[in-house]
Amino acid sequence: MGEMTMTCKICEHSAEKKFTARVLNKYDVSYYHCSGCGFLQTEEPYWLQEAYSESITVSDTGILERNQLFATLISMLLMTHFNPRAKFVDFAGGYGIFTRLMRDIGFDFYWTDPMTKNLIARGFEYQESLGPIEAVTTFETFEHLIQPLSDIEKMLKLSKNIIFSTHLLPDPVPGPGDWWYYVLEHGQHVSFYSQRTLEFIARKYSVNFYSFGSFHMFTPIKIDMTLLKFLFRFQKYGIRKYLLRSLKSRTESDFNSFRAGN
Repeated sequence: MGEMTMTCKICEHSAEKKFTARVLNKYDVSYYHCSGCGFLQTEEPYWLQEAYSESITVSDTGILERNQLFATLISMLLMTHFNPRAKFVDFAGGYGIFTRLMRDIGFDFYWTDPMTKNLIARGFEYQESLGPIEAVTTFETFEHLIQPLSDIEKMLKLSKNIIFSTHLLPDPVPGPGDWWYYVLEHGQHVSFYSQRTLEFIARKYSVNFYSFGSFHMFTPIKIDMTLLKFLFRFQKYGIRKYLLRSLKSRTESDFNSFRAGN
């Protein structure tokens, strides 16, 4: 049933056992909450080989809608706060859906994911020879990380700008039957972050932290959140199209490059 305490994987303070939940409908798993940084973690996840028999779960019915939404929002962010003609990496990019969407818009995006086969963005796997990376994106990844700081440090080596999504842990911490994001039935979510947790991580790595719903950023630059919220809210009125007017889709050029054998 697990020990009563374990060391927090974020701030290394003592995390106390909060509750036990049935994972994969068969394992009684202990969840530990850190009062120092607000992080919630499972006991060491011995069930993950079984949980990842398929890297993308059958219950992830929102995968296409989510990728389309983030492509819409991130394209406006990149046009207003970053160099849109630089190179970008989608970390833990799954089947490559987001990478392909962003290339279709006109951004020079690349894919990396050790857990999943690249089906949609083949030919655009990240390699160090690509040179500097402007920003890393990673969506619905943080909650899967067994050793979060180690993976965040991998991302920071690629770029100091990390754009990511994860649902923030509510306060007070909900019970196992009171928050859908535990998704106990597939057992892949093992790390849960409060606002305080992400602020702690930002301080640790000397970057700024910004949050908008389930969408977050670690970055050394200053983000105009008033502008960003305005763009997100009114993008359907043609603002996004106006911002993207200088970009040209890479769909055809990528096709021609492969045809030519490059």
